[in-house]
Parts: sequence; structure tokens; C-alpha cells
Amino acid sequence: MTYCLGIKVKEGLIAIADTRITSGTSKSTKKKIYVEQREGHSLFIMTSGLRSVRDKAVHYFQELFGERKPDWNKMYKAVNSFGEQIKRVAEEDGDALKKAGLKFNLFTIIGGQLADDREHKLYLLYPEGNWVEIGDDSPYVIIGNSGHGKTILNRVLASNSSIQQAVKAGFLSFDSTRVSANNVDFPIDIAIYANNSFMVKENRYTAKDMERVSRQWDDGLKTLLEKIPDDWSTDI
Repeated sequence: MTYCLGIKVKEGLIAIADTRITSGTSKSTKKKIYVEQREGHSLFIMTSGLRSVRDKAVHYFQELFGERKPDWNKMYKAVNSFGEQIKRVAEEDGDALKKAGLKFNLFTIIGGQLADDREHKLYLLYPEGNWVEIGDDSPYVIIGNSGHGKTILNRVLASNSSIQQAVKAGFLSFDSTRVSANNVDFPIDIAIYANNSFMVKENRYTAKDMERVSRQWDDGLKTLLEKIPDDWSTDI
């Protein structure tokens, strides 16, 4: 399992992904945010599902992106192309995976901005290769272990949140998932794209880096719990 979060606010995009890879009892670290950028083109990709399927689809996409296709002037065209690579891998490997008892499974978050996009875009792709665009009404999407980190985002995140607010909310969403799931953990990678910048900035954070923030969040929750009036519960 993994945790990948994409957020779209008016100022830009945020991508957050854990790096934990679990195979049986063994655990390792692997980057899960893939970035492509050049003049007038900037995007990131995160996936949840079979690693072999992900690597193959990304490799095919890299080859296409390297051709500097002139029709890739808008994000949805690049997203369509990645969807085609997912379908290609499904045709090549789907039957073999099924025989091995594995389900073809690859959910993808793609965000960025290409030359003719008026603003940055964020998309969720399904294993079938079709997609939906993430809009202002629900400005985030999580793939992988998505059950624990939604509450904080639903409460504090909006399309007019600043990038800084979105990064903080995104980290707290990850932290809530981390303490509830043993297959999601540090280090985490955070990528930020500011609208019209055509530059994705990346950084990696360890548990030690974020220890103070996690502890402050825990202590703050306990303090707030103590401050909530309890007269209404005296009859329980």
C-alpha cells in the first residue's frame, strides 16, 4: 500500500507521497513522484498499484515525452497519452498477471501545466485509462491508503487556501495516515508547483525533520479535547 496526495489550490499544486515499499516482511524506500519538466512543460506523476505496471507505463510515457510531441500543448493531452500507456501495459501484461493471481491495478495522479494551459491542472486516472479532472469543489485526491487522511483535508482545505496552508494540511493528512497504517511511513517527498512557473520544486523529509510538527499536532489535539465542554455528556 502507499499514500499519494495531490492538491490543487489557486496558487498552484502540491504532491505528497510516502516512500515506503513493503514486500512480505521486507521494507524499503522508493521514490513515488516522477517529474518531467522543460521550457513550457512541467508535470508530475504519482501512482498506486503494482510497481511493475507503474514502472512500465512511466517508461513508455518517458519515451513519448522525449519526442517533444507538438500536440502536447495542454495537460489533458499528456494525460490522455499516459492513459494510452496504461492500456498498452494492460494488453501486454494483463493476462499474465491474472494467471498469477494478481489484478491489474494502477491509479494515477497527474498534475502540472503545459504551454497553452491557462492554469495548472490536476487529474485522477483509473486503471482503465479514463480520467477525471480535480476541480475547486473538491480540491484534492488521495490514492493508496486513503481512509485515514481525508478528515483534516475536508475540514481545513479549500481552493483559495494558500500553498503554505495546503502543504501543512497535506502533511497532517499524511501524518494521520502514518499513525493508523503500518504500510505508510517516512521519508515523504513533497513537490510544489506554482501557477505559471513551469518549475516543480521537490524536497524529501524524514521523521526527524518533521518530529516537532507531529508532536505539536498531537499535543494540540489533546489540548483542544480537554477544552471541549463536557456538560452535555454528564447523563451518559
